[in-house]
Amino acid sequence: MVSRTDFPPIRACLFDMDGLLLDTEDLYTLCMNLLLEKYSKPSLPWSLKAKLQGRPGPAANALFHQWAQLPISEADYLAELSALQREHFPTAKPLPGVEKLLGNLGRTRWWDIKDSNGVKNAEKGGSTGTKAQRVHIALATSSNATNFSVKTSKWSDLFSVFESHRRVLGDDKRIQPGRGKPLPDIYLLALKTINDSLEEGEKPITPEECLVFEDSVPGVEAGRRAGMRVVWAPHPMLKKEYAGREAEILAGRMGEAGEVDVHQLGEIDDGWADYYPDLVDFPYDKYGIVVPPAEAELDPAMQVNTASEITTQDTEIPAA
Repeated sequence: MVSRTDFPPIRACLFDMDGLLLDTEDLYTLCMNLLLEKYSKPSLPWSLKAKLQGRPGPAANALFHQWAQLPISEADYLAELSALQREHFPTAKPLPGVEKLLGNLGRTRWWDIKDSNGVKNAEKGGSTGTKAQRVHIALATSSNATNFSVKTSKWSDLFSVFESHRRVLGDDKRIQPGRGKPLPDIYLLALKTINDSLEEGEKPITPEECLVFEDSVPGVEAGRRAGMRVVWAPHPMLKKEYAGREAEILAGRMGEAGEVDVHQLGEIDDGWADYYPDLVDFPYDKYGIVVPPAEAELDPAMQVNTASEITTQDTEIPAA
């Protein structure tokens, strides 16, 4: 198949969190392995880990509990796993390239700032051949609100780039039960949060103008099913687990959701998705993204209140 190359410039970037922005996938594995070791069970294999990644908590926990066959009730399993997560999740840290990437994308809002004559920065100066425009960003994570709060507690400045109304979490009531990743609902909702809050007169963003950032196989399928372009930056061990099947993953054709709405899936080598080993030195030009110069941060109009809207909760962490 001939790969498509005539895409419109990206106007919105939609981000997964676990294993993509933060190193929490390794922390999930640590917690599960500590629990397995306690009951003399073998460590979590990547063949199963790959199925758990990206899915909402209830779905992932059901898969794990069925495989592990622990000699305890599901309620006790969830309680013990939650205790381990409360201990280890606060140690989460950003993965390589994440801080620079989010900072650069956040700085694109400078293009929308107007001078005293009402002229936007994007409308000034020479042309680079690519239209300068703001890239809107939203979060679409399967983590529930409490886990999100704990994982990001030390990274409030980093996550302040995601406006509160543009964060879609795993327990968002707008997503119907059973409609999490690999189905497209969470990414379509994330796009809706952006379109619902655009400035008056700004043209709504279409799915093909969106770039989904994912590390998981179910997450890539969700992005493809949403009709969006996808960046896949997996854990090295996940990449190894699926060696030779990368093209199927990028097309969303690993069958994670079964034979459901197969018309939503991509085609092998169709050009809609790309693999990167990490998010360091991200190729903005490839996606029609123009990043303002670093000096733009000094513009007084950029000094908005970016205080964290993340509220640390003292409630028990559900295992998700």
